[in-house]
Amino acid sequence: MLIILRHDLDKVGKAGETIKVKDGFARNYLIPNNFAYPATDAYMNRYKEGTKSKRFKEAQTKKSDEFLKKALADKTAVIKMKVGEENKLFGSVTSQNIADELKKYGIEVDKRRILLEENIKHLGEYKVPYKSHSVTEITISVSVIAETE
Repeated sequence: MLIILRHDLDKVGKAGETIKVKDGFARNYLIPNNFAYPATDAYMNRYKEGTKSKRFKEAQTKKSDEFLKKALADKTAVIKMKVGEENKLFGSVTSQNIADELKKYGIEVDKRRILLEENIKHLGEYKVPYKSHSVTEITISVSVIAETE
């Protein structure tokens, strides 16, 4: 039976390939688990349209990530916190604090995508990675300073 693979499968083939497999393997495993389509004209067109729209969405997310990277390049999120002895913070700086500070610049970021290994508990300058939707590497500059009364 001829099928069109929807996903990359080890020892079978790559996504988009039209391959010949045994009828039972296709009917009992590949097609019910949505790993493949039967190789008909309708499914060929369906697969082509799906990949075209997927590439368009990927291009749009990459463009928005590049725009976010440029917007964050010259900005530093300055967060003022109360400090105690040895410049140790009362509390800590979280991803929510960073997102709120960037919102003041007009930059909307998702706090769940700010990758803090652990909350910031000392004064100083930090480079915090941001998980983008594409392969673009984005870092956020964060400066934690002492709050003056």
